Amino acid sequence: MHDSLVVFTSVMDIDWRVLIVAGAIIAGALFLGLLLHGILFYILRRIAAIKTESSLALIPRHLSAPSRLLFPLLVLMIAAPTLILPPEVLATSRHVLSMLFILAVAWSLIRLTAVFQDMLLRRFQLEVRDNLKARKIHTQLGILRRVLIFLIAIIAVSSMLMTLDNVRQIGVSLLASAGVISIIAGFAAQRSIATLIAGIQVALTQPIRLDDVVIVENEWGRIEEITLTYVVLRIWDLRRLIVPITYFMEKPFQNWTRVSADILGTVFLYTDYTIPVDQVRAELHRILQNNPLWDKRAWGLQVTNATDRTLELRALMSAEDAGAAWELRCDVREKLLAFIQDRYPQCLPKLRAETGSEKLGIQ
Repeated sequence: MHDSLVVFTSVMDIDWRVLIVAGAIIAGALFLGLLLHGILFYILRRIAAIKTESSLALIPRHLSAPSRLLFPLLVLMIAAPTLILPPEVLATSRHVLSMLFILAVAWSLIRLTAVFQDMLLRRFQLEVRDNLKARKIHTQLGILRRVLIFLIAIIAVSSMLMTLDNVRQIGVSLLASAGVISIIAGFAAQRSIATLIAGIQVALTQPIRLDDVVIVENEWGRIEEITLTYVVLRIWDLRRLIVPITYFMEKPFQNWTRVSADILGTVFLYTDYTIPVDQVRAELHRILQNNPLWDKRAWGLQVTNATDRTLELRALMSAEDAGAAWELRCDVREKLLAFIQDRYPQCLPKLRAETGSEKLGIQ
């Protein structure tokens, strides 16, 4: 409060002509910074319009907003020594300018991580059929960028605190006293730190990746988003299942696309003992050959069980991914049932019983 009064008094004591000159220098510096920003980014946008595939097209998209703050501050810092103001006013202005400059630099660095991320991800598209490598890169870069943003924010806040004499020690401690922070975090935020470490571990070991097909909590879905603390699973009916990141390091789950997306699908049929299995097997092969969802890697039909009433037939087929396998299984199931109903209706499951007259031999 006392410092604010000193600054206010110093400002009131300045000759109005000095204030006009200082205001003109500040306004000119800000205008020059905005002008340089406008010229530079106009050139970059023109280049991006001509070379749409160039990495330069990413700079105006991500860095235009933070640069609009950074450029005027740079010019203003260069012009600051020419200002003729009382020491108290200059010191306060220097603190404010330094904090704004740190904020602009941190904002620019955060947006710069998005530039590098987009540059690298341009070569790895998730829309292609064999996107295993792309999913690896997307997952790693997404989590790595969040870690970098967290570190940039910590360093920026620490640096801003260090510009103030009264709280400089706080900034130094926040930036340098890793041991103290670890002790405090160990007692007060064990689960949070464990979650953060689990997020980094997932990025490195990759038990899951973006667009992986997984079974979690008996729900089938695709990995839609991976953060440092949680994972978003898009379930087949468009619901979203939010799972803590630690779940994938502590509990078992199914990953159908861990190595490749291709998968085997099965269809079970229950028929009477009189069913001609060879004819059903031949029909299955014919159905698969006429279905574009079958990738022609594997197929088969076997009797996998026999109960006191029915035979269990298992039709096996392969597909390029889980979605295609589901559609293929449904189509095969429908057509095999229609085949049995049309050709061998007497082979559908039935319950046999003996009447009293049959037991006595009465015709």
